[in-house]
Amino acid sequence: MQHPATGRAIRAARATPVTQSVIGHRRPSTLAHMSATDRSRSLPVAARLLPVAALAVALAACTPFRPGLPGASTPGDRGQALLQAAESRIGAPYRYGGAGPDAFDCSGLVSYAHRRIGITVPRTAAEQFAAATPVPRSGLRPGDLVFFRLAGREVGHVGIYAGEDRFVHAPQSGGQVRMASLEDDWYRQRYVGAGRFYAAPP
Repeated sequence: MQHPATGRAIRAARATPVTQSVIGHRRPSTLAHMSATDRSRSLPVAARLLPVAALAVALAACTPFRPGLPGASTPGDRGQALLQAAESRIGAPYRYGGAGPDAFDCSGLVSYAHRRIGITVPRTAAEQFAAATPVPRSGLRPGDLVFFRLAGREVGHVGIYAGEDRFVHAPQSGGQVRMASLEDDWYRQRYVGAGRFYAAPP
C-alpha cells in the first residue's frame, strides 16, 4: 500500500510537462536564431569587405579597352612598338621587294613595322621620305625613320631609329636585317633627314 505522500508526489510528476531541454536537447545557439543581417553585423569589417573587393577585381578584369583611358597605349608607345616589330626581324635576309615577314628590303621593313601598329605607309624609301612628317635630328625618337641618299639626288635608303644614334635596317642584297649607327662615316655622309608617321607624345 502506497504512502499518501508518495502517491501525491507521483501524481505531481505526471502532471508536470516534459520539455525538450529536460530530456537532453540543447537549445539552439544564439547565432542560429540571429537574422542574416544580425550575423553580418557581427562579422569583422575586413570579412564583410572581402566580397566587395572580389567583385571589384572581377569587374576590372572585364573592363573593355577604350583609347584615352588610364592603361591605354600612348603615342610614345606606338613608336616603341614599331621599333620592336623591326627589331624582331633582325637576322632576316634581305630580298629586293621583300616586305616580310621572312625577308625584306629597306622600305619593306619600314612598311612591315608600321603595319604591325596599324599604319599604312608608302612603299618606297623616296615616297616614305616625301610623305613623312619631318623630324629634326635633335628630336629623333625610337620608331622614327632615318633617310639616306645613296646615289644621285633621290632618297634611296631608310632605317628605323632605335635611340643613341642607332637604327635598324635591311641594308643590301646578300645581307640581313641588322643594327647600324648614324655615326658610321658611310651613313653620316649620306644622311638626308628623318620623319615619322605616328603621332608623337606632347
